[in-house]
Amino acid sequence: MSEAAAVVLRPWEEPFWKPAKGRELVLAYLVLIHVLGIVGLVLYPIPSLPVLTITLVAAMLGGLGTTVCFHRMLAHRTVKLNPVLENFLIFCTVFNGSGNPTSWVAFHRRHHARSDTPDDISSPKHGGFWWAHLRWLYQNPPESLEKWAPDLNKPIYHFWTRMETPIVVGSLLCGLFFGWEGFFWMGALRMVYSLHGQCAVNSLTHLGEHKGDSSKNLWWLGPLQLAAWGENWHRNHHSQTNSARFGWKWWQVDIGWYFIRAMAAVGLASDVKVPKKQLESV
Repeated sequence: MSEAAAVVLRPWEEPFWKPAKGRELVLAYLVLIHVLGIVGLVLYPIPSLPVLTITLVAAMLGGLGTTVCFHRMLAHRTVKLNPVLENFLIFCTVFNGSGNPTSWVAFHRRHHARSDTPDDISSPKHGGFWWAHLRWLYQNPPESLEKWAPDLNKPIYHFWTRMETPIVVGSLLCGLFFGWEGFFWMGALRMVYSLHGQCAVNSLTHLGEHKGDSSKNLWWLGPLQLAAWGENWHRNHHSQTNSARFGWKWWQVDIGWYFIRAMAAVGLASDVKVPKKQLESV
């Protein structure tokens, strides 16, 4: 074998259009929603109030599911949710196009375990902004559930994995009940907005530098981030991954944390893990 033939490219060194094996459908989905989104904006630049309201509510519920259920509960085990609430939030997250819980958690745990190294799945430090923002979604091969998320090797989570494709298809088509305007806004445009709101956590909040850690807090990202409320306090999260609270100061708005406190107050959340010094500053 020649020396040139022996060279193994890192995923971000591959052509941007080339998906990893097993991730072809992810690339097709990303292209589809962006094309539909552009067409929707051209045809219906300003949605009606009912369509806009339903679009925002669906995006907000999906973002809540991402930050509270997928991230704080399943990935880091900083809170335990009532099973009915947990599965409702999983549905909302999958419906929002944010993936299924097993792959999401496996990718995220690897990100923390290999943060800012070449083995970090979404590091802008090595792959650049667009790699961290979008390309890693379809250019990283599927992650090992056995290695990174063996605790999710359960029938209920496998059910959501099997249901991901039909749920996403239903999500794209659900707005047809409101006509073509609803089709574009409640489907592709919502999913494009949610996608970039969440991807900004991997890209924009990892462009800092603090003692070798690229994570940073971005206050201005919060108001734009209905797709993942509280995730903009990303330096806080990387500093204490064992905390369910991302916004440490009173002015650091963290909707995910407020939701957890509300659910705990009515008995739908328990085992909330927060360092004592953070609780004292609530």
